[in-house]
Amino acid sequence: MFGIKHIKFDSMTYVLHFKNGNIQKEGRGLSFFYFAPNSSIVAIPMASNDLPFIFSETTNDYQTVNIQGQISYKISKPKELSDVLDFTVTDYGQYKKNDIEKLNQRIINEAQTATSSYIHGIKLKDAIRSAKAIEERIINGLKAAPAIGMLGIEILGANVLGISATPEMARALETDTREKLQQEADQAIYERRNFAVEQERRIKESELNTEIAVEEKQKQIAEKKMESDVQKAENDRKLREMQLAADIAVEDQRKLLIKQKTENDRKEAETQGFVIETTLKPYKDIDWKTLTALNNNPDPKFSIALAFRQLAENADKIGNLNVSPELLESLLNEKK
Repeated sequence: MFGIKHIKFDSMTYVLHFKNGNIQKEGRGLSFFYFAPNSSIVAIPMASNDLPFIFSETTNDYQTVNIQGQISYKISKPKELSDVLDFTVTDYGQYKKNDIEKLNQRIINEAQTATSSYIHGIKLKDAIRSAKAIEERIINGLKAAPAIGMLGIEILGANVLGISATPEMARALETDTREKLQQEADQAIYERRNFAVEQERRIKESELNTEIAVEEKQKQIAEKKMESDVQKAENDRKLREMQLAADIAVEDQRKLLIKQKTENDRKEAETQGFVIETTLKPYKDIDWKTLTALNNNPDPKFSIALAFRQLAENADKIGNLNVSPELLESLLNEKK
């Protein structure tokens, strides 16, 4: 019959069948017949979409950065979306208008609006390293945007795949980074050498401290030895003093002994002299001749000697004295 059509949709498509301006059927994955002249069919895809984006922004230091990524979303309220955008399909299931592009562009615009205010407030180096922060800004901005809420979509996530500067600035940053890395390497070499020098200094200081400690010990040993020598010398001196004192005491005793002995000998001599003097005193006034006679010496030579003595005493009275040779010879022979 003319004007009667059949159409079928998959399960990921939400279908609205309008007849004379009123909804006759709605739901996912519908299949039905309809009268084309008074019918209008809206088909809204319910599957999640990954929307790539790339846009340029200017940083706080007037440098351009390119931000590349993608936004994942799905249509959660198809009827609200159908009130805003036209997803009407033909009898063959093709969209009459390409409003899906409008939807994507609106999402990208909101994402760029949420990102631009953040990028404008930071410098180029910070912007290049702020992927996570930009992702959070995009997600929060899209969820809070009234225009996104009117579209009836749900933001599943956002991923920033790359943030890059212009080629000239990229080369400049590479040069600057290379120089800084070289400076860090030089600093690391300097610190390593400085550490080695410091360790060498500590080793030398430890060796010097050890030598000082050894010298101090040797000094203490020398002082102890000197103290021992001084003490030994002091002890030797005291021993010598004691020995000298003992010798002096002995000598004093000997002196006293000699003095006493001398005194005793003197007294003994005086006693002996007194005895002799007393003994000889009766003979003091006796003539020697009488004493000689009292001696009564029987030796004839003694008598001859006395005779010669008498002759000598009276030599002035004697004129001539004849002594026979035989007498002299006998005297000499007796002497021999």
